[in-house]
Amino acid sequence: MAVKRLIIILLFVVPGMQGLFGQQMPLYSQYMYNKFLINPSAAGSEGYTSFNITAREQWVGYAGAPRTYSLSYQTRFTKKGYSLTKNVFGSTRYRAKTEGRAGLGLGIFSDQNGLVQRTGIHAAYSYHIWVQDYTQLSFGLSATGYHYIINADHESFRDPAEPWLNDNLRKGIFVPDINFGMYLLNDRYTLGFSAESMLGAAARIGDGVVDTLKAYDKFRMSRHYYAFGSYSFQTGKNIEIEPSVLFKVSEQILPQADMALTFIYDQTFWLGAGYRTGGFYGTSSQGALLGFVRVRWGNMYVGYSYDYTLSEIESVTSGSHELVLALKLGSSNKKYRWLDRY
Repeated sequence: MAVKRLIIILLFVVPGMQGLFGQQMPLYSQYMYNKFLINPSAAGSEGYTSFNITAREQWVGYAGAPRTYSLSYQTRFTKKGYSLTKNVFGSTRYRAKTEGRAGLGLGIFSDQNGLVQRTGIHAAYSYHIWVQDYTQLSFGLSATGYHYIINADHESFRDPAEPWLNDNLRKGIFVPDINFGMYLLNDRYTLGFSAESMLGAAARIGDGVVDTLKAYDKFRMSRHYYAFGSYSFQTGKNIEIEPSVLFKVSEQILPQADMALTFIYDQTFWLGAGYRTGGFYGTSSQGALLGFVRVRWGNMYVGYSYDYTLSEIESVTSGSHELVLALKLGSSNKKYRWLDRY
């Protein structure tokens, strides 16, 4: 019975580790408004200093469904800082330290998925260059760390003295890794690619005290790949129609896509709908229908999305809800403020 219970828990633990099913990295329906969540090169790409809070309740009503909360910060270093240098002739020169090309991003998220509590942190550095007028190419790298722990208090066990309850799975596991991203951006279109868990870092689970558990002695983080793009069509004064798509793939899920169409008015009101394809192995998931709305008041942004699942759990859930709050500091005269600031 001890082995059976451990195997059941391992099916929920450490989403993203090789050989296990379940949700992978945190899922966001409003990724398009904070691409830094899935791509480190987006840090500071639009010239803002921004703070973002995201709260997501997935599959409301379904026991053990994921709950995700995240906080992120990103900024762009402007030309305000200068360094004093000397040339070969001894003359002094003042030169911009970064010339507005460097960005920084910090983020933390907490994800509850069944019995597993997962906390992630990441710190990103991005570098932005001009490839032609009004088009920017960005590269980014982030150091990440994931902490996993089983919350055994939410489950009853016949024998709390079972050896696996005292191993490192109960005490918590920390897994470091690296993410990489590229991002092409102008005032009409976006293209991006990112890879998460590039090192495929390994984590030790269990101590082999039960022979059957030796197969679970070590797990490796699965690599995840994201590719996204969008194009904004100007259809009238202050009116845009923007189709967008996000492709996701890993060693654990079939290729999955989010396809959406958004109506934008004066960069102050967004209304959109979309469809997410099913992507999990071993399930009959048919994806989900998506709807989202976003409004802006000055430097404040509020976004809400609703996912209506089309999978077999439709009868036991009322859908998924996601709320996003953002504060963006900087010039507010243009769609992308870095055109003048950098």
